[in-house]
Amino acid sequence: MIATKLNRGDRIGVVSPSDPVPPGDPQFDRGVRFLEDMGFRVVLGQHVFSNTWGYAASPQDKAGDVNAMFAAPAIRAILCSQGGDTANACLSHLDWETIAQNPKVLLGISDITVLLNAIYARTSLVTFHGDDVMWGFGRAPSSYTVREFVSRLVDAEIGLIPTNGTRATVRGGRAEGRLLGGNLNGLLKLAGTPYFPDLAGAILFVEGINLAPAECDFKLHQLAQIGVFDRVRGVLVGYIDGLDNRADEPIKLQDILLRVTSEYEFPILKVDDFGHNCPNTVLPVGARVRIDADRQEIEILEACVRSPHA
Repeated sequence: MIATKLNRGDRIGVVSPSDPVPPGDPQFDRGVRFLEDMGFRVVLGQHVFSNTWGYAASPQDKAGDVNAMFAAPAIRAILCSQGGDTANACLSHLDWETIAQNPKVLLGISDITVLLNAIYARTSLVTFHGDDVMWGFGRAPSSYTVREFVSRLVDAEIGLIPTNGTRATVRGGRAEGRLLGGNLNGLLKLAGTPYFPDLAGAILFVEGINLAPAECDFKLHQLAQIGVFDRVRGVLVGYIDGLDNRADEPIKLQDILLRVTSEYEFPILKVDDFGHNCPNTVLPVGARVRIDADRQEIEILEACVRSPHA
């Protein structure tokens, strides 16, 4: 299932399913203005700034905002204010029937990985991994970020994803499958729950922030122990903030991944096209993609959004 593409003038709802936004935060305000300057009308969820529990709004209030945005006919897309730590608390309060009956673009990153994958798993709605309002659009987004947002969600373009910087072949080969994953911490929050996506035949993508090598090791081993690497056809490793930008740390996540998956032959491609504190493409969670690690290519194979009357 895919949502309707965006047009200039559409209303975009903003929600805080994880951490709240501090009221009056200038960076968040800049993100809202940026979207407005692009020609969209921004509607804030009722609890975007709520901090009733001292670190976040209640799960019921956060999920209520998500449900309300999906239910509102005037809202065309839903963007998340930022990530955080507590998005998984929303899951048991989401109205899956309303979401399935009102497919809309949902865009987020970091802890929002929880929602992106859970919603796809429960409804088959393709969701989108990409920059949020506060930390993406609120910090003078790069031309790459803006171009990819427009290309994927407004112009509905598919095909080869342009590179933001360097790509590297970790293990050669090519594979096709549904693209699933996101932030490594967020994905593992779904392990053992009814919301974990079916990774059989999938292309897994992962990114992270402040991950030390030992932490990468135990999390990748956890993926192995729950059978993820038995099922996927390929892996994309995104930008790992805190490792990729540290010259004094020679061990990278992809090095550990190669060891953890040494008994497998699936391709692994390292890219800088998505992650924390870097320019971000927009990746369709649940859509079919092809990766070619030898040619260092990522290709979206099917429509991710549709025209209003298609």
